[in-house]
Amino acid sequence: MKKSKPLAVWTAAVLCLASCAPSLKVNTDYDKSADFSKYKTFTLYQSDSSNSAISQLNQERIKNAVIAAMQSKGLTLASGTPDLYVNTVTILKDKVALSSNTDYYGYGGVYRPYYWGAGMGMSSSTNYNVDYYKDGSLIIDVIDAGTKKLIWQGIGNKEIDNPIKNPDVEAPKIVNKIMEGFPPGAAKK
Repeated sequence: MKKSKPLAVWTAAVLCLASCAPSLKVNTDYDKSADFSKYKTFTLYQSDSSNSAISQLNQERIKNAVIAAMQSKGLTLASGTPDLYVNTVTILKDKVALSSNTDYYGYGGVYRPYYWGAGMGMSSSTNYNVDYYKDGSLIIDVIDAGTKKLIWQGIGNKEIDNPIKNPDVEAPKIVNKIMEGFPPGAAKK
């Protein structure tokens, strides 16, 4: 008696697809000469958001997530003159990925060990796949307010296939992942 396991096969396929989803790539850089222990307060730098790539709702989500992340690192949101300015920039670009696949037909396939001449030629068919997606980046700059020098930068980049299903949960996750390395040398939780 042959038993089929369709549920197990479908579960494995779904898990494989979920694990193949594009993940957030994070890069950070910082000024090696900066003394991060001297910074106690911060404020968000208010740039012109009219050219922003994301909605005002998502801008607010990111702003709140950055404030929460900075406060979790022991810094205080300043009402007066801060030690640090924090600036966020979002970039969203339309991208196209092109791939091709050529199928060869005929005796022996691609490696044709026996090619006898006329009549035994190889035919092929090429299929082209065009994928449209958005490439999204969130850049978080931390600037020394006194010197106006960039002292830390975190960049998160991800291919975005679909709108985020729960942005109230995902925005803080993304900001926290980018800011894991701030301040440099801090123990990871």
